[in-house]
Amino acid sequence: MALSQGWVKRYFKAFCKGFFVAVPVAVTFLDQVACVARVEGASMQPSLNPGGSQSSDVVLLNHWKVRNFEVQRGDIVSLV
Repeated sequence: MALSQGWVKRYFKAFCKGFFVAVPVAVTFLDQVACVARVEGASMQPSLNPGGSQSSDVVLLNHWKVRNFEVQRGDIVSLV
């Protein structure tokens, strides 16, 4: 019984360490570098979502390009 309790304690401690490292890294990455968004509806047809309302496309939103003012003609810009 003591062996199983020690294993659970070590597993929980390792999980907490990984969790408290991974969450800030993931939040920083999504805020500063890029994030994933889903395009739904007819607003961007035919470039994105050509199938209509039944399907959706997934795009990567690059935060660095906008922050450094590297937006060029033909780029798709997402405003929230």
